[in-house]
Amino acid sequence: MRTLYIRRGLVTGLPSECAVLHVTPLLRELIVETVRIGQLRVRNHLERALRDLVVSHLEKASPVPIFVTWPREPRALAVTQAVLNNPAQSQTLATLCAEVGVSVRTLQRVFRRDMGTDFESWRRQLRLTKAVELLLAGCSVKQAAFALGYRQCSTFVKMFRRTFGTTPKVWILGLKKDELILHND
Repeated sequence: MRTLYIRRGLVTGLPSECAVLHVTPLLRELIVETVRIGQLRVRNHLERALRDLVVSHLEKASPVPIFVTWPREPRALAVTQAVLNNPAQSQTLATLCAEVGVSVRTLQRVFRRDMGTDFESWRRQLRLTKAVELLLAGCSVKQAAFALGYRQCSTFVKMFRRTFGTTPKVWILGLKKDELILHND
């Protein structure tokens, strides 16, 4: 793990609360080089350019979902609970809504108001969170994909890569490597 201390106001657009950001391979290398140098001096042209690149990439970095938000409205909560109980089930939103007696439009309005997202994005985030849980518990990529309702492992890997910037296998191996380093300290 690397830590950067950045002057307040230098980076705009980052979440105000603690967040995990997707780090591209280029941003990772920029961070490694920044840490190697230490304090970047504004008067040094190359160090200023490095700082500007790091800032630019941090501003473009997307947050990685690490938790799932729950609605407050009881019918929306019932729909989310049904999805949580069986994340592999791919019932349509209309079917889920009919089971709890709410219209699709009402549910979508509740999701936008309470969670700032639509239902399908929320379901993807739930599946990603569950995928991380399964992978950390030792499930294979194939087991995790099928447990989450993916018919093809490659579709799951593509979705995972789009979100985390790497395949599930490489991601979990990276965690294990970092874990070993942490235990050796």
